[in-house]
Amino acid sequence: MRLGDAAQLRVGQLVVAIGNPLGFAGSVTAGVVSALGRSFPTRAGAVIRLVENVIQTDAALHPGNSGGALADSGGRVVGINTALVGPGLGQGLGLAVPINAATRRIIAALMTEGRVRRAYIGIVGGPRPVPPRLAQETGQRTAIEIVQVLPGSPADRAGLRSEDLIVKIGEAEVGSMDDLQRLTGSDVIDRLVTVVIYRNGVRREIGVRLEELRT
Repeated sequence: MRLGDAAQLRVGQLVVAIGNPLGFAGSVTAGVVSALGRSFPTRAGAVIRLVENVIQTDAALHPGNSGGALADSGGRVVGINTALVGPGLGQGLGLAVPINAATRRIIAALMTEGRVRRAYIGIVGGPRPVPPRLAQETGQRTAIEIVQVLPGSPADRAGLRSEDLIVKIGEAEVGSMDDLQRLTGSDVIDRLVTVVIYRNGVRREIGVRLEELRT
């Protein structure tokens, strides 16, 4: 199968999930792209990790679909099925890691260096339209709304909160989780970066010292 580009996906687009759900090898289910740019926390013991910028689909997923392809109507692999939300209840709410420029860089780094270094900020969020007054003030149409701040993370220590709207990191505008991934590479590990947010309509600049993501 050919690799596609999840950056070209649109909400409502048809997709097909392939995998071995519940041991039924080679199963295919169909659905649509329900949302883009989702993120969600996962827990392994006391360690919380963040899976960022995933594709949400209503194609039925079950245990055993993980690792299988999510393909578009042209047969191109645009994602890798990763999780369902609510064990036993999540058939209509599946998540897939996108195939895009960021994941291609990760694959290349794993092949050449055997590891990937990334900075970690510690938020769960997603793209949101900027309110009209703020859009006029900032010139941006979208920003990242923080849904959850992970306890003990750099964002938590810096004082970021749920419902904050992130519009910039440093001098770069942030309108999607792709932007956030692009701006939190290995070059900003252990650096203090300025995060520009709007909280209750008021612009604030908060310094966040980013850490290396530990796997």
